[in-house]
Amino acid sequence: MKTHIVLAAWLFLAAPVLATDVASIPHLEKKGTATQLIVDGSPFLMLGGELHNSSSSSLDYMKPIWPELRKMHLNTVVTPLSWELIEPEEGKYDFTLVDGLIRGARENNLHLVFLWFGSWKNSMACYAPAWVKTDQQRFPRAESSDGKGLEILSPFSDTNCDTDARVFAALMSHIREVDGRKHTVVMVQVENEIGVIPEARDHSAIADALFHQTVPKELMDYLVSHKDTLIPEFREIWRREGFKTAGIWQDVFGDGPETEEIFMAWYYARYTDRVTAAGKAEYPLPMYVNTALNRPHARPGQFPSGGPLPFLMDVWRAGAPHLDFQSPDIYFSDFENWCESYHRSGNPLFIPEMRPIGANLLYALGQFDAMGVSPFGIEDEYSRPPSTNSPSVAQCYETLSELSPLILANQGKGTMAGVWLDQSNKVQKVKLGDYTFNVAHDYTWPWSRGFGQTNNWPRLGGLIISLAPNEFIVAGSGLVITFTSNSAEKPIAGILSIDEEKFVNGHWIPERRLNGDEDHQGRHLYLAPDECGVQLLKLYSYK
Repeated sequence: MKTHIVLAAWLFLAAPVLATDVASIPHLEKKGTATQLIVDGSPFLMLGGELHNSSSSSLDYMKPIWPELRKMHLNTVVTPLSWELIEPEEGKYDFTLVDGLIRGARENNLHLVFLWFGSWKNSMACYAPAWVKTDQQRFPRAESSDGKGLEILSPFSDTNCDTDARVFAALMSHIREVDGRKHTVVMVQVENEIGVIPEARDHSAIADALFHQTVPKELMDYLVSHKDTLIPEFREIWRREGFKTAGIWQDVFGDGPETEEIFMAWYYARYTDRVTAAGKAEYPLPMYVNTALNRPHARPGQFPSGGPLPFLMDVWRAGAPHLDFQSPDIYFSDFENWCESYHRSGNPLFIPEMRPIGANLLYALGQFDAMGVSPFGIEDEYSRPPSTNSPSVAQCYETLSELSPLILANQGKGTMAGVWLDQSNKVQKVKLGDYTFNVAHDYTWPWSRGFGQTNNWPRLGGLIISLAPNEFIVAGSGLVITFTSNSAEKPIAGILSIDEEKFVNGHWIPERRLNGDEDHQGRHLYLAPDECGVQLLKLYSYK
């Protein structure tokens, strides 16, 4: 069946893609220990925001939102594209929405990360077209243990996978045609928060049969060849069963819901890889999957089971080699632990969904060399009243947009650190250059308006960049910082100078010298909690 492409806004968007453009396609590059997104030949730090799921389904609804997002100093909008709106009739594609979103982003000097809501969105098939949903014989569902069908397309169906891959390939081909030289779209998420729920695995007939067969050789070969570098939590599961190199799933990984989740992860990964490969064959933008994280002590099935959780990272790597990385959607309070879990074993950190907490934005970029950050429901933020306890996303992004060249230049070099503070973590020590930074929460300071409070400490934080052994950039909010020299001969650290400055077009523009009351006569550096400030610090040491 021939496809029909709606050519709305074609003249605005279209540009031929030449063979010589291949090298300029947005891609990932290693820099030291970091991985950077390269756009138009230069590193690009994504200061993003993810829209609510339905916002981008209407171009009219988006019209007043675009300029507000730009005013918030975003440079990237993370937005869904749903299968049902792109292929409302089988084989008939409508790219009007895609073209309009690209046009809206371009008009406001923004980039896009598209989220492919294909077979799964938060486990469910809620964005699949009606012609898929209503034909369960052709497009089978996952089933519960009592035989009931679930609103989840089966990952064991070739028809489901091939149909999703076909439309995704058509989408990527169209993006290449209209954006292959402009590079408005810089990355694509494949599916959304994959996993089966409310049980640990699918119990359809095909799933039951596969679960009692031997673990696929491709997975076992990967585990054997990567045995010494596997994610420790996963390696421990395999070790408990004696590092078996063949057998059915229960023999190799044990009998229980963890094994059921590993089983689902493998087949979800294989399905997603086929979709990803089809899209990359048309236009090889960086592609990733995101994760619905599990709450503490939750069992598989109480959260989407089989998604790319940290302990399953190697299963997903083995099953989906066409994916570039795996990402967390972080809504829990232990933000720093989830960042660390996804910034290991060579996996770069990008956070497509997170709570709009300014300190977390700076911490992820400073501590983990994140490629980008993206609070969810970003269109809510421009109308949120200002807080006296912590900076807004817009305030932080204004600072980060100034500092982006400096952050990118220091990624992967070990010259940058992030800090976060709240009631559970009131002080933190950071060693950079020749000095140790003793960072304390604003509420620990006797002159703070929050001093003496025993609860409701806001999360505050920032990042520190070493420009030289005794020269630093400190950015953030609500920080009181004293210093210690790391020299045994000269153990006392003194403040040589603190300047309030702006970094504009690659150059520092000096504003105020803060060597008086503002640094408590040389005692500390201070950043107020209700703003996101930047200070240039020079230290010296003496006996």
